[in-house]
Amino acid sequence: MIIDDDPFFLKVLSDAFSENNYIVYTANDGMEGVRIYLEKLPDAVLSDLVMPRMGGVSTCMEISRLAGENTPVIALLTSMFQETPHEHEVPEMGAKVHIPKSTRPIDIVILIEQLLDRNRFQQS
Repeated sequence: MIIDDDPFFLKVLSDAFSENNYIVYTANDGMEGVRIYLEKLPDAVLSDLVMPRMGGVSTCMEISRLAGENTPVIALLTSMFQETPHEHEVPEMGAKVHIPKSTRPIDIVILIEQLLDRNRFQQS
């Protein structure tokens, strides 16, 4: 699932995942994202940091709380830093991974794919 209030970025990223055979759910803000999460229970959630109504930190923390032990891969997309994507041992600001929005869409797909594979391996 991708949550972002920027329609262009939402489309570009959603197309990148769809082209790589992922089922993609989208939401325009955090409140809609939480609602769709509860309906669809996706394996991964990518959320923009700055959004109207409910920001990315609140969105990621709420989804983690609702998911309990079945927490999906949660990534926070932000234009506030330009570093490489980085993973945290303990979720920071509600997300395990922070990804700059300047990252190429295909690289975001690959990163999420690797995290999903790792989650599946750890659960088996």
